[in-house]
Amino acid sequence: MAVIVVADMTAGPGVGLTPMMALGPAFAGLIGGKRRTAAIGVVALGLSFALIVYNGQVGERRGYATLISVAGVAVAGLVATAMRQRREAELASVRSIAEVAQRVLLRPVPRSAGHLRAAVSYTSAVAEARIGGDLYEVVTSPAGVRVIVGDVQGKGLEAVETAAVVLNAFREAAYDEPDLATVGDRLERALDRHLLGEKFVTAVLAEVRERDRAVLLNYGHPAPLVIRPDGTVHYAEPPDRALPLGLGIHGAPAPQPHRVPFVPGDQLLFYTDGVSEARDRGNTFYPLEHRSELLKDPDPEAALDAVRQDLESHVGAPLHDDAAMLLLRYRDQ
Repeated sequence: MAVIVVADMTAGPGVGLTPMMALGPAFAGLIGGKRRTAAIGVVALGLSFALIVYNGQVGERRGYATLISVAGVAVAGLVATAMRQRREAELASVRSIAEVAQRVLLRPVPRSAGHLRAAVSYTSAVAEARIGGDLYEVVTSPAGVRVIVGDVQGKGLEAVETAAVVLNAFREAAYDEPDLATVGDRLERALDRHLLGEKFVTAVLAEVRERDRAVLLNYGHPAPLVIRPDGTVHYAEPPDRALPLGLGIHGAPAPQPHRVPFVPGDQLLFYTDGVSEARDRGNTFYPLEHRSELLKDPDPEAALDAVRQDLESHVGAPLHDDAAMLLLRYRDQ
């Protein structure tokens, strides 16, 4: 507004820059509160009237039109400010509810479970969301430490609801059932009652009860990455591919548990396809197996945070899919 005053006084009455004074209250409505917007509107009207007097436009139609225009924009800016503040309050409430839902659905995993240390990283593809269709859980049961990492087909509230069904079923079955196969059967039955159509959930289940191995059960999910203390890495691929959860109940063969050597010093990295299928601008997939050096940090949470930051740097833009990672470390003692 100060620039407009100077420009109008310099250019003279023939140019007619006074109506541009409406830019002040217009921009004030985008960033300020109601009091600030109203104050700027009053100042804009005062400056406009002063310029009208200076330019000798008092009593002319152009002068009245300028005042009406500035006043109208000031009122519109005040209304817009009130609406914006109301929406900001609603968004803050929704975020608060989402955070509570996250704590209920995706509870923090235990940092230590038996001989294991665990850490989780979760990034939602929806900018304002805290939760999505990826899921994870770590349960200490009489049969050992049991883990699930999965990915629900689709996004939105329906995916969150399906993730809740899987997690609730896993939390019960992981503690009660004697082996992973029966845990998987419980999940299949729970999803058969819940899912409609051809919806499905990819998931990998793991059990660590002995000191030299882990047992995996893979339902069409990306294979976990095994990182050895000497830096060698490989994917723990299942012997045979199986259908995701929600599809196997219709007669397809169930996945077979397979053992993976897992000894002190080893790491198991579980992840969803939001990590393995993330691409850069050149359409190159994220090379997860070549980022094992990022997992050398003694703090597993810091190690996962380094991988997450590297993933975001690789993509160079907001992620297009939810990305979850769960790291298990076998402690030396």
